Amino acid sequence: MSGHSKWATTKHKKAAIDAKRGKLFAKLIKNIEVAARTGGGDPEGNPTLFDAIQKAKKNSVPLDNIERARKRGGGEEAGGADWQTIMYEGYGPNGVAVLVECLTDNRNRAAGAVRTAMTRNGGTMADPGSVAYMFNRKGVVILPSEGLSEDDVLMAVLDAGAEEVNDLGESFEVVSEATDLVAVRTALQEAGYDYESAEASFLPSVSVQLDADAARKVFKLIDALEDQDDVQNVYANFDVSDEVMAEVDA
Repeated sequence: MSGHSKWATTKHKKAAIDAKRGKLFAKLIKNIEVAARTGGGDPEGNPTLFDAIQKAKKNSVPLDNIERARKRGGGEEAGGADWQTIMYEGYGPNGVAVLVECLTDNRNRAAGAVRTAMTRNGGTMADPGSVAYMFNRKGVVILPSEGLSEDDVLMAVLDAGAEEVNDLGESFEVVSEATDLVAVRTALQEAGYDYESAEASFLPSVSVQLDADAARKVFKLIDALEDQDDVQNVYANFDVSDEVMAEVDA
């Protein structure tokens, strides 16, 4: 997973400062609205909302935008769309399995956008269930590694249900069962460690190793999918070594 996770964290850092900032903001605000609608508008009593707000703040979303989204979702303010979560499945270049999580108020538009992005970038759509079984729903917490060792983090989260801690360079990734996510995040807070994001994610159970050429094609497909307004998250079961990542970056 290391190459994939490293690629994802590098990518998210770039995403926060490049031209897609507006798109990223929109996705983070949508997350807040949905979390508030699903579990209530009080972050203290709604861990998913708490984490959605935390992630938005870490990505510099203006506080008034965050608050308006929370109020819309919680019913304190009018407006807000009827968002639905839909998962699409497919295959990318080199047989990489792809899960596309959409949050949309228009199923037809979302399906069309995902299909177009897939077919234009060397991917194919797959039937429901044909790819999903290769992924497990997990809790993933990302925290900055500055001043911390892997052992520090492990000691803080072990009793809370964490399964593994991965060193991604500038950050650590803590993986747990999705049901233990709040406990793990709380354990980090109680240890005094600041975290960047805590969310349920889909992690692959088997990975496809990619060379530089294949990696470029897969990244291009994922970029095209993430560029769609209805797409919230893209999960894929590839792995890239540090050497390949360096080659791609060059």
